[in-house]
Amino acid sequence: MQKIIILLGLVLSFQVIALEDTWLLIDTKKKTVDVRQGRQRLARFKKISLGKNGAGYKQERGDNITPIGRYQITHINKKSRFKFFFGLNYPTLFDADRGVSRGRINYTEYLAIQQAHRKGSVPPQTTPLGGAIGIHGVGSGNALVQGEFDWTQGCIALSNKQIEQLERWIYIGMQVDIK
Repeated sequence: MQKIIILLGLVLSFQVIALEDTWLLIDTKKKTVDVRQGRQRLARFKKISLGKNGAGYKQERGDNITPIGRYQITHINKKSRFKFFFGLNYPTLFDADRGVSRGRINYTEYLAIQQAHRKGSVPPQTTPLGGAIGIHGVGSGNALVQGEFDWTQGCIALSNKQIEQLERWIYIGMQVDIK
């Protein structure tokens, strides 16, 4: 997309990269985070860490599983104890459907999750399905463990240097595919 701006009688023209076209692909087998624009890979971050119990369909709070599926960035905390924290809209409607059908959440909790998604806000984070799932750095933790084994409670962790580099692409509403 090309933008033209007239400033003090000067015509300025420059190319703009639409952030809305970028998205993240998290490959839990390869342990990578790719920043993509369409099909093109713009950056790759290797040696990520996942939940202590790996990736899969998250069942409940405290299971230490990184959820797989399609998510969006709903909030950004630049003062997190993990350096940066990019929160995901977990649980999604799919997660809530599974949760209510298996008796893990009640119908009132299901409706609250559904309403949050309809409004585009952060879904309830305190249901039995868990919450506070996101992408973050190590912060002041032991940087030597990062990428050597899975240590989070369900999040995706990168080194502090990687999370600083990733931050430039992150925006609210960004699609995040975890496979």
